Amino acid sequence: MSERPVLGIIACNRMVGTEVAQAVVNRYATAAMRHADCAALIIPSLPDLMHAREVVGRLDGVLLTGTPSNVAPARYGDTAAGEGPFDPDRDRMMIELVEAVIVARRPLFGICRGFQEINVALGGTLRRDTSASETLLHHHAPDGVDFDAMFDHRHKVELVKGGILATAYDAPSIEVNSVHYQGVGKLADGLTIEAQAPDGLVEAYSARPNGAPLLAVQWHPEWATDANEQSQTYFRLLGQALRGAL
Repeated sequence: MSERPVLGIIACNRMVGTEVAQAVVNRYATAAMRHADCAALIIPSLPDLMHAREVVGRLDGVLLTGTPSNVAPARYGDTAAGEGPFDPDRDRMMIELVEAVIVARRPLFGICRGFQEINVALGGTLRRDTSASETLLHHHAPDGVDFDAMFDHRHKVELVKGGILATAYDAPSIEVNSVHYQGVGKLADGLTIEAQAPDGLVEAYSARPNGAPLLAVQWHPEWATDANEQSQTYFRLLGQALRGAL
């Protein structure tokens, strides 16, 4: 059997009992491994003990996942305290990862926090009011709903004609789940919008820094992926990228 490409998936720091553990929610790994048809390795967010460039060269691409923590506002030049939880070691590791992946010319994909992280790492900013602003849709389900119901909160996004997503879906728009309190404020230079919500909020972007593909989405294609052909398409794009075919 031929060897499959290897995807690196960033971990976050989470409390397990009384200790801190490196954690990746299974749905990110299983969706990628199944629908991108790849093997996977977890990249620990322990920047005091290793640098991202030590591992990136051994991987065929990297995925930055969603997680409950938020990027620290200081990372994008905001002096406000913001609202946690925060994961400073993941913030450091993701900055190093984005830089190392681009230098190594490897594909880079992002989901939810990962989407926000890449924008910040490349010089963009975030806004933290995507479910409180009077000018935006509510991009998160109301408080009090159960966990599964959060992912039933959905809206349409318009796909940019000629973009990677519009081409892959062969449609002008798709409906996506919406589970985020933060979003893109200023889009980083060099990123191209792939999708926008009806209120204008950027929901997906792409780029080819140093020649390799970069594709990130604000929504959660890893949620119930096996039952959602649209979500499977995102991970098939990841599989193509890992094989140099995107």
